[in-house]
Amino acid sequence: MDATKLLVSGLIVLGLLLMPVMARPAAAKADPGYEYFVEGSPEDVQTDTSPGFLLAGGSTDQDAAMQWLIEKSGDGDFVVIRASGTDAYNPYIYSELGMSVDSAATLIIKKERAAYDPFVIDRIQEAEALFIAGGNQWDYVRDWKGTPIEDAIHELVANGVPVGGTSAGLAILGEFVFSAEHETVTSPQALKNPYHPSVAIATDFLQLAYLKGVITDSHFVARDRMGRLLTFMARILNDGMANEVKAIAVNEKTALAVEADGSARFFGQGPVFFLNADTIPAVCEQAKPLTFDGAAVYKLDHESDTFDLGSWTGFGGTGYNLWVIDGEVYSDQEGGSIY
Repeated sequence: MDATKLLVSGLIVLGLLLMPVMARPAAAKADPGYEYFVEGSPEDVQTDTSPGFLLAGGSTDQDAAMQWLIEKSGDGDFVVIRASGTDAYNPYIYSELGMSVDSAATLIIKKERAAYDPFVIDRIQEAEALFIAGGNQWDYVRDWKGTPIEDAIHELVANGVPVGGTSAGLAILGEFVFSAEHETVTSPQALKNPYHPSVAIATDFLQLAYLKGVITDSHFVARDRMGRLLTFMARILNDGMANEVKAIAVNEKTALAVEADGSARFFGQGPVFFLNADTIPAVCEQAKPLTFDGAAVYKLDHESDTFDLGSWTGFGGTGYNLWVIDGEVYSDQEGGSIY
């Protein structure tokens, strides 16, 4: 074989060897388990913050309540965390509210592994305000409890950073949490069977000032949730989780703003309910309707009404009592309304 043919043959062989390498597609980037969106400065800024909690009942966010949270951030970096959904809060917070923040960012934490990701934890730790969006609270309990996200939230609170949540984000702020591990539950279902599989209550997640010994609920009057809340409280007492249990229930289009001293007022349509119970239910068993002495209730009806979480006393609102007999809720309010 002459030199020319030898060269051509060598090039053909070389081409055949290289073809699989050249045709091989580039390796896909590993899914980090989260998405991150930011409007404004991507750099961290540090501002003077004021502590507080915003407990929102779901549906339409209240502009005045979110402005209250932004003011407490010192116009710093406002971070929203959630397990699903979009970054729709970013433009709302950054520009639509007419406030000045350094940035508005959203972390959509889709996988449990993202709760250990240094980038995710850094973004949370750098927040001057943290807001937990709605969704499914089981995603939050399952994927965040006992992780660095839980630690980062506690660290923010300890450092005087304001924290808020709406709907599912509100559900996880109390010491006791309706976890929705087995989907949601209605008041009739819970009252008929306090040990219905969907009456799932979690503990040992967040431990926040003024919310110790408290369970929260949202979309309250709109979705007729008084019966199930009383059932949650009965279960906590019956199961020995606490000797006394309190509850904060916020209606849709309403947000309770809690100051550092425990004083609270609401923004929006209302009402907001504060419940307290310390008597073990007479009947709280599997597949048997609940019988329970119930709870003392204080209701805030007007934005001028206030409540002190430290002393658990209200001003300007309405106090009354509820009890449950054979799965039916009764009230001593005029007209017998449970709300």
